Amino acid sequence: MPFMPLVTAAVETFVNRMLWRDDALKAARQPLKGKILRIELKELDSPLILAFSDKQIDVLSQWEDSADCTVATRIAVLPQLRDRQRLTALIKQGDLEVHGDIQVVQHLVSLIHLADFDPAELLAPWIGDIPAEGVSQFLRGGARFLKKRAEHSQRYLADAMTEEWRLAPGRLETVWFIDEVSAIADEVESLEKRMARLEGK
Repeated sequence: MPFMPLVTAAVETFVNRMLWRDDALKAARQPLKGKILRIELKELDSPLILAFSDKQIDVLSQWEDSADCTVATRIAVLPQLRDRQRLTALIKQGDLEVHGDIQVVQHLVSLIHLADFDPAELLAPWIGDIPAEGVSQFLRGGARFLKKRAEHSQRYLADAMTEEWRLAPGRLETVWFIDEVSAIADEVESLEKRMARLEGK
């Protein structure tokens, strides 16, 4: 695939900035040191090979030796790996096939979970610091806007349901209504009997 060098370069830049730039993640990176992870994405003809070292992650499209772990999945599934609790569910659903040492994937998912994702830092090398910060703020603003809209919709729905419940009779009101209907029915029956007696005379 002619554009694979571009793909591997972009992925390498992304994962190194996201996972290897923060010294606080050093302890979380240690279990991955010296490991090889092969990622087979259905959308790509060539695999992505992640070679973990102490200083960085090398991303390759070819690797002669066997990998410690091989993962087969789709690109759409990758963002879900930020939530480490989803790993088992993805495997059970068949969205993620794991062959070899599953701990390699578990350690990587834990590392991704701990990483602080900042779009500005990822975009800065490509478009510059100021535009990257602008894009990052725009994305954060969009996320806040969507969150507020969701909260507003949730409150509106809750209020509407509460109003509906207020319009519906309560349990005591229902019992009182049934008692009143029964009393009226008894009175009607009594009146019919009296009328029948009067007609009989």
